[in-house]
Amino acid sequence: MKIKHITDTGKFIEIIDSCSGKVELYTGEGDCLNLKSKLSQYVSLAGILADEEMKDLELIVYEEADKKRLEVFLAGCE
Repeated sequence: MKIKHITDTGKFIEIIDSCSGKVELYTGEGDCLNLKSKLSQYVSLAGILADEEMKDLELIVYEEADKKRLEVFLAGCE
């Protein structure tokens, strides 16, 4: 699923942490970030999500229940 804008990064990370399966973020440059990793969250995610024009970011969620939870959250960010 594409990410366009995140208004509450704290809540976003909270939802990621509650996911039971893998959650990965792919950037337009081809980087893959494991969002279940605290290192990725604190070092990489803050800079990426602070950018108001998040272009070419794709969230890959492996568990259906996790995907639904994230879709609801992201729908509220539009």
